[in-house]
Amino acid sequence: MSTTHPLTTTTFDLPGYRVTKNFGVVRGIIVRSRSVVGNLGAGIQSLFGGNITIYTDLCEQARDEAFREMITHANQLGANAVIGVRYDATEIAAGITEVLCYGTAVQVEAHA
Repeated sequence: MSTTHPLTTTTFDLPGYRVTKNFGVVRGIIVRSRSVVGNLGAGIQSLFGGNITIYTDLCEQARDEAFREMITHANQLGANAVIGVRYDATEIAAGITEVLCYGTAVQVEAHA
């Protein structure tokens, strides 16, 4: 289940809105590891080729959690939108990955 928010965008503007206040960078960080059972299941799936759904689901869940954490951070600052949203992932140890979602928290108003 992927979470979305109507006032987030990868661009730096929201059509029909104008930025009235900039709160700066907000982020959501999740650190995930692969389980032994997950690795076993993925290993079996890889024997048959194609999409390894166990890892796809794990990645989607991590991105969704990082996105929700970023939105929470923006809400705590009083923002009602996040622009310039990006994702990044870094393996910090064998089987352990950091997923980062970040953007610029802003206050927007609809154009009059």
